[in-house]
Amino acid sequence: MKNITDLMKQAKALQSKMEELQASLETLEVEGSAGAGLVRVTVNGKGAMRKIHIDPSLMVESEREILEDLVVAATNDARSKAEAAGAEKMKSLTGGLSLPSGFGF
Repeated sequence: MKNITDLMKQAKALQSKMEELQASLETLEVEGSAGAGLVRVTVNGKGAMRKIHIDPSLMVESEREILEDLVVAATNDARSKAEAAGAEKMKSLTGGLSLPSGFGF
């Protein structure tokens, strides 16, 4: 019975660490860019957009479609980087143990 008790304590400790990790992802900021840095997007570790910077040279009506594409590309770049940073934090928390996606406490 002691093994089960120890296992439950470890699970509870891991749950606490997971909650701390989730909170830290809220404050993590990652920047993605597109168009050689003409468009930059900052997202948090959960992928929520925080900031956007658009170079004034792109503020031309005839370039609107290109600008829209660059915003999408920069956002996707930032989200990808945020996911990688979150995965790295998770890896350090779980000691390299790969958990299935969506697995959470």
